[in-house]
Amino acid sequence: MYHTPVLLKEVISLIKLHPGDNVIDATLGGGGHAQAMLEQISPDGKLIGFDLDPAAIKHCKKHLVQFKSRIHLFQKNYIEIKKVYNEQFSDHTIRAILLDLGLSSYELKDESRGFSFLNESAPLDMRMSGKGKTAAELLNTLSKKDLIQILSEYGQEPYTSQIAEEVNRLRQKQKFYKVGDLAAAVLRVYKNKLHSNKSKPWIGGTHPATRTFQALRIAVNDELKNLSTVLKRALNVLAPGGRMAVISFHSLEDRVVKRYFMEESRNCICPPEVPVCRCGHKAKVKRITKKAIVADQDEIKVNNRSRSARLRVIEKI
Repeated sequence: MYHTPVLLKEVISLIKLHPGDNVIDATLGGGGHAQAMLEQISPDGKLIGFDLDPAAIKHCKKHLVQFKSRIHLFQKNYIEIKKVYNEQFSDHTIRAILLDLGLSSYELKDESRGFSFLNESAPLDMRMSGKGKTAAELLNTLSKKDLIQILSEYGQEPYTSQIAEEVNRLRQKQKFYKVGDLAAAVLRVYKNKLHSNKSKPWIGGTHPATRTFQALRIAVNDELKNLSTVLKRALNVLAPGGRMAVISFHSLEDRVVKRYFMEESRNCICPPEVPVCRCGHKAKVKRITKKAIVADQDEIKVNNRSRSARLRVIEKI
């Protein structure tokens, strides 16, 4: 299978689609969620889909070919959701919006993308769209101070300073180009800090480079800023009574989603020390999931990637 959709049953159950509804899949990926939604909104409901990755758009055009008269696919950043809606679909009532923030299995396996530290010969690219600066360019040009900030904020890496120092030392001799170059540098820091002679000094089963690669990917694609932007714009597009579902895969993403959903579910967002409301903020949503929904053991056994997935759902008032 091109990609196994995560928490599929839970998403379909919670967004409560009906025949004829129009929906937006803001992160198409392999099209698994999109297919399930299209089946729910048959016979005439439409799906608007976004993905930065041209390979995802190409795949979904084939994968969803039986629904082709009811799908509209855009190779665009999902922050353009409101612009595209206003320009082309303003007469459509949007009943559900889905954001699955995880990397697709095919993206992780694509050696030309450099998302995974397991493909040592792959280029350090990490760009979703193929445009902008690559991870290698950031590594080779960022100041040590900026690199420390990225690894700390986006990776929550415990050995941030040591990894930045090692990267800075190595790039004086030779620029970073390959995944294996960075993975080896991180591993060397961990082995030194843990005084380990083992080739794999994993912590809790997690590869030492995991946090560093996550941090660089987030920085390359400006993921957290874009997430904050799309949540606001998607809520504007969603019809009253419609539902938005977001699947996140690490704590930084989940924190952004949780805070936004909580804030928009409250009538006042003034600081606690302010005795009388001055903000005038009115609740725009109700939280359907008070706590994040996680995958059960049966799904984790079939799809190990689902173990870190967190699903939150709101309904627009």
